Amino acid sequence: MKKIMMILVIAIAATSAAFGQTKMSKDSKVEAQIIALEKAGWEAWKNKDVSWFQNNLSADALHVDGAGVTNKSQSIKAVADCEVKSVSLDNFKFLMLDKNSALITFTGTQDGVCSGKTIPTTVYPTSVYVKRDGKWLNALYTETPAVQ
Repeated sequence: MKKIMMILVIAIAATSAAFGQTKMSKDSKVEAQIIALEKAGWEAWKNKDVSWFQNNLSADALHVDGAGVTNKSQSIKAVADCEVKSVSLDNFKFLMLDKNSALITFTGTQDGVCSGKTIPTTVYPTSVYVKRDGKWLNALYTETPAVQ
């Protein structure tokens, strides 16, 4: 009887671990995809590649920072108004909100000027991505400058 109980406990534990790994693998895959998109977006911003933003922001996208709230077209227009020398992203945190939406936060380090003003060196952004028609799109970007 003890052997049967022990086998049953091991079987349940192994099954639970297997199910957990399947979900984690799926979330890890999405996480890698979202982080790659975010990094590409920052490089596009640095290189003034407006086509990246046209193709990777949702139609209803919002951008929130110290200057206020902008929509997709305003955000794309602002890309041309920046001279960015360098960007670096790290310390990513990822949260799957549901099967079609995900959130990431991270630390951004940047060197540049936008609208004639030096931008904060360190910022703490949050991006929300939504999956529409099978493609992950940035729907919300917010940015908080680090306290100096």
